[in-house]
Amino acid sequence: MSGAGLDDVVADSRVVVCCGSGGVGKTTTAAVIGIEAARRGRRVVVVTIDPARRLADALGLPDGLSGSAQRVPLDSITGEGELWAMMLDTPAMFERVVRANAVDDEQADRIVENRFYQNIAEALSGTQEYMASEALHELRGDERFDLVVVDTPPSRSALDFLEAPGVLARFLDHKAFKLMMVPTRTGFRMLSVATQPILRAIGRIVGSDVLTDAVAFFQAFSGMDVGFRERAEEVTALLHDDSTKFFLVSSPQRDTVIEAAWFADQIAEQGFTVAATVVNRLHPRFGGGSVADASRRADAARERGDDDVAALWANLAELRTVADAERRELQPLADRVGSDAIVEVPLLPSDVHDVAALTHLGAHLFRASDQGA
Repeated sequence: MSGAGLDDVVADSRVVVCCGSGGVGKTTTAAVIGIEAARRGRRVVVVTIDPARRLADALGLPDGLSGSAQRVPLDSITGEGELWAMMLDTPAMFERVVRANAVDDEQADRIVENRFYQNIAEALSGTQEYMASEALHELRGDERFDLVVVDTPPSRSALDFLEAPGVLARFLDHKAFKLMMVPTRTGFRMLSVATQPILRAIGRIVGSDVLTDAVAFFQAFSGMDVGFRERAEEVTALLHDDSTKFFLVSSPQRDTVIEAAWFADQIAEQGFTVAATVVNRLHPRFGGGSVADASRRADAARERGDDDVAALWANLAELRTVADAERRELQPLADRVGSDAIVEVPLLPSDVHDVAALTHLGAHLFRASDQGA
């Protein structure tokens, strides 16, 4: 990818979404993008959906992250920008959304004190992904920040994150939801498990107490579905906006390349485009020569009796063999996203564990983009 292209992504985007399988340096890449944008004067917040401590560790924050954005010290870099970071707290985010959409505090209290709500806020499949989209909506509207960088969970869960707003909108239109939302009106009996044949049958399966709590939750939810639907539609529009860019992160191993290529196909089907593909931990080739050239030089040095020089050339031949093999592994991914969209970042001698190390990695990332793939 051209340097100008990657620079434009960092300089002009309002949202950057980093996607990829686990263990490929996705969280590190998100942090590097945040630091680089802050170095260029932007006010950035990096939010991780992954509950692991990777982002906090990468930023050198020993006390970890919370569900609220916190300022990250950037003493080691120059620039007038700001870097903030947070980790998604699903229950806390859910409660903020409920209170933001409730008619009054009484309605909000009824919902958050409901046992069914407390269960789904903690464990229901899809809740985390939807609350991540709500967090994106909240942060995008926060005047403290002009760029939101999202560190998604591994690829298949990241798809759930991208699909969550649409899934919620469809659920709110589903007849099962509308049944649960039958309001209490003058002249009508309140919807209950005991009086509704369909719900009575469901109650025999899941338990009447569970279903009673669920019905009470949905009835307390009355009138809030419009706000939830509008926010879901706004998040969908935001994800498809030209100011939102997707970074796909991979490593040169076959399984991660296959996963990244699959993910690129999946998001393309949803109408998204990969702005840049970062491949971390590539062995450098150490010059433009070939494996054969290094081997010939090793043989020539050996014939001269210069064993030390021969060993150096032989080692270079081995390193270039590994580097060439890694680049062949990348071909399926290059076929999906285009070779020009791939930015290569070399394998570094040490782990990334603080802002200084991230800044060093950023120099490699953006220098690689200047040189092209």
